[in-house]
Amino acid sequence: MVSRRNFLKTMTMASAGLAIGSNDLLNAIPLNVGQKLKGKAKVKIAYIGIGNRGEQIIEEFARTGMVEVVALCDVDMGAKHTQKVIGMYPKARQFRDFRQMFDKAGTEFDAVAIATPDHSHFPISMLALASGKHVYVEKPLARTFYEAELLMQAARRHPELATQVGNQGHSEANYFQFKAWLDAGIIKDVTAVTAHMNNVRRWHKWDSNIYKLPEAQSIPKDMDWNTWLGVVPYHEYNEKYHQGEWRCWYDFGMGTLGDWGAHILDTVHEFLELGLPYEVSMLYEKGHNDYFYPYSSTILFRFPQRKGMPPVDITWYDGLDNLPPIPPGYGVSGLDPNIPKTNQGDTSASQLNPGKIIYTKDLIFKGGSHGSTLSIIPEEKAREMADKLPEVPKSPSNHFENFLLACNGIEKTRSSFEINGVLSQVFSLGVMAQRLNTQLFFDSRTKQITNNEFANSMLAGIPPRKGWEEFYKL
Repeated sequence: MVSRRNFLKTMTMASAGLAIGSNDLLNAIPLNVGQKLKGKAKVKIAYIGIGNRGEQIIEEFARTGMVEVVALCDVDMGAKHTQKVIGMYPKARQFRDFRQMFDKAGTEFDAVAIATPDHSHFPISMLALASGKHVYVEKPLARTFYEAELLMQAARRHPELATQVGNQGHSEANYFQFKAWLDAGIIKDVTAVTAHMNNVRRWHKWDSNIYKLPEAQSIPKDMDWNTWLGVVPYHEYNEKYHQGEWRCWYDFGMGTLGDWGAHILDTVHEFLELGLPYEVSMLYEKGHNDYFYPYSSTILFRFPQRKGMPPVDITWYDGLDNLPPIPPGYGVSGLDPNIPKTNQGDTSASQLNPGKIIYTKDLIFKGGSHGSTLSIIPEEKAREMADKLPEVPKSPSNHFENFLLACNGIEKTRSSFEINGVLSQVFSLGVMAQRLNTQLFFDSRTKQITNNEFANSMLAGIPPRKGWEEFYKL
């Protein structure tokens, strides 16, 4: 077991090596990495982030009957929204700072499940991998392009560790249907995709004429604000950053695109092997400002030809008043009943529910988010194609079981860091275009933005706060 102090010291040396091209990040760390558990042994797990969404995934893991809960960690340990999980596991060790948890209890667990704000996914995941732990982390994998790159590198260097990103649709019907239809030639020659999230959930009502960050408020007595901030430069506490509101701020979250993109575009991106775009363009923004995400956005992602497949344009629409064009015969907009509820409000049915429209040379498909399956439109065409559709296999495990079985060496995770990381990078490029309200040209070979030097420097994000820089390659 490597201590956190040794990890940070070695990370600094490894980072210096990477900067000159040695490309040897976590290999430099002397690990006694987590071994594959034998059979269906219970996975000893530590939960980091135990309120709100954290509580939901903890309950999902509990339903598997495959975990032994060793430790609980939350910067709000003791607050009202963490009390339920604390009551569920009174014998689990409790921590406010994940770094102390690894230092003091790191030998006691095999895996971690992370349900914290987007800006803290990277340091926790990186420390977990360096400590030989299997990692489950909510999406998006990371907040910046560079963070996702480092996490993919770390995961590749430790194939003995299971990694899973929490886009549950990768273990549900849409995942298996998309692959079966693609293999059977039903989905082929995709040229364009419209992705849309136009529901109320996640929309704030702040003034887009904002010219400074919110005023300081008293830090709640149960909160470790310094650890909550993590890698981000110091901000005075304000309730507008907390309890899910962080998602709206560029400094902390990935906006609607980062929140919903992985639930809508995951199968399109993986099975069409889209990789990274060569162009990301802002087509429309409402409420653009320097601090938080706009009320509405239309973003165009352009992907090149690949392996005989034609170029693909993905157009993303978000905002209550920013509905995409709908093809004739679209029909009713479905809503996946399994979409989790949050403290930010439910995703109640609306004029157009979260989903996608996939255009090919011959067919048009519509689909929802998460595990929602695709259907062919219009209905007349669907009836004509009905006897040509292949049988779709059932999922052998849900997303949480899949992760735990991978910890035991029985299955492979379906949304590993190596798979999901590239999609996370696509979203980070989209966020940069939103923030700058501009068009970006990207060279996927060099992983550089070629038309905007300032934007290119943003790939790495703002330098981390003092004391947190060791998690990064400098």
